[in-house]
Order: sequence, then structure tokens, then C-alpha cells
Amino acid sequence: MSKFILSSRPFKSEFIDKIKKIAPQYDFITEVATPIDWQQVEITIGWQKKWDKLLSPDSNLKWVQSISAGVDYLPLSDFKKQDILLTNAKGIHKKAITAHVLTTILMRLRGFNEAAVGQRNKKWQQNVSYGNLEEQKILIVGTGQISQELARTLNLLGNQPTGVNTSGHDAKNFTRTLAISELKNVAKQFDFIVNILPLTAETYHLYDTDFFNLLNPNTTFINVGRGASVDTDALIKALQEKIIAYAALDVFEEEPLASDSPLWALDNILITPHIAGMVPHFQQKFMTIFLKNLESFITTQTVIKNQVDLTKGY
Repeated sequence: MSKFILSSRPFKSEFIDKIKKIAPQYDFITEVATPIDWQQVEITIGWQKKWDKLLSPDSNLKWVQSISAGVDYLPLSDFKKQDILLTNAKGIHKKAITAHVLTTILMRLRGFNEAAVGQRNKKWQQNVSYGNLEEQKILIVGTGQISQELARTLNLLGNQPTGVNTSGHDAKNFTRTLAISELKNVAKQFDFIVNILPLTAETYHLYDTDFFNLLNPNTTFINVGRGASVDTDALIKALQEKIIAYAALDVFEEEPLASDSPLWALDNILITPHIAGMVPHFQQKFMTIFLKNLESFITTQTVIKNQVDLTKGY
């Protein structure tokens, strides 16, 4: 009887051929044809809510390969209970998100937002506050692969950002790191605060009214991590009352962002529709991770790249 790799999305034939070469005992499928077939699924690429049958006691699911870096939307406690391996797509999006954040920072420093408004209103406006990147105090909350790539790029441009992580441990490309317990004590010092944290119980609504009230009025807040790390109502209030100067959001508590959200009406915000991590040639980059893990799984029933700690959630 065949064993299945169930995928939430189709892949090019060249990649399916590579899967078959590594794991000829598995069939690649995107739909489960019969109830009995659920018991033959041992690996999934991605996850869908309708796949909850794979969490039943008689399931043979052994490994889930997420198509994203964040895994907060997955049933992690069920995976842990049933000893299901979980790997993510960490690393694929780091250059794209770095470019997105850097673009946002430079737009702010070089007056592009004001220029766009002036263009719409046919106004020649030079009376704008400009800034130099190397002089900015930038705080990156989270020091994983994406943050390290952002820090590396900022270093090349003459800026040394500060990083925040759980314990303040050293992180590649950061000359200074702080523990997350120090975040509220130091936040006022920074011109730009960039959230790139995963969503966990500890980071849910980390950025709340108390946090925003601590910031200086010139701060720009950028979120390319997870939407629920931000208390949206608190951020709206902070922007409306000019407690902070600006926000650039690529992720939101509810997506897509509702058309009646007060965020749309604000003039001191940039809204992008969760596109910071989008990359060309995604399938090729994703399969580099999956195929390497598949080779390991077939021979040892273990994975070697991007395994998620199911207790920590990242």
C-alpha cells in the first residue's frame, strides 16, 4: 500500500520528480481521495485546518514541513503529543524582508512619503526633516536569521543596530544585544523599532498601550513579524494622538485587514498586504530545505534543517 506526501499546494514536475527519486515509496498528492487514504499520509507540506483527521490516534503522520517561517497557526500541542516532527521555511525570506524593512526606513529618512503627498497635491515641498541612516538608532526585536541579515545589511551602510532576544545572548552581526525583559526600559532611545519576533504566548500583544506610551514622539514602528504581537487598538491610539510618529505594518491581527479598519484612514502609516517575505523562485528555495530533510528522514526518521522546538514554538 502506498504512503503519501500530502501537499497544501502543487509543485512543478521537476520537484515532484526529485521527491520520487529520493523517496520512491511515497506518492505526492494534493488531495486525499478516500477516508482510508488519510492513514497513509506520513508527511505533509504545509497544513490545512481540514486535515485535522491527521491528528487522530490512528494517524501515521510523522513529519510536517511548514511553508512559512512562522508556525503559530499550527496545532503545535497536538504535534508534540503525537511526536510529529515539524520543520519550517526559515531562511527563505530573509533577503526579501531585509529589503522591505530597509526600503521603509530609507523612505522615512529621505522624505519619500511627503514627496508622494506633495505629488498628489501638485505641491513643490522641500521643507521636510531628512535623516542619515548611519546616525539612526535602530532596535531590532528578534535576532533570528531575518534579523541577522537585516543587521548585516545595516552594518554595510554604516549603521549598528541593537538586537533584542530572550536572554540578551550574542547574535551574529549585532554588536549589542539586550534581553527582552529590558525592552520597555530602553525603547525610548530608538528612532526605529522593528519587530521580527515569532508569535508565542509571551509575545502576544507585547506592543501594547504601556509600550507605545514609553516611546519618543519621533519613533517609527515597523512590524514584519506577526500581527498579534501588536495590540492594534493601542497602536491606532498611539498614531492618532501622535504618541509615535509613524508605523509601517506588513502583518495584522486579522488578515486581510478589514475595509472599515481605522488604520486605513491614518496619514502616518504604511500598510502593505503581508508581502514583505514574498520572493521569486519560491518553490526552488523551499525545495532546497525540504529535499535535504527528506533525504535524512528516509534514512534516519530525523530531519536536519529548520526543526521547530514544539515547546518554544520556533
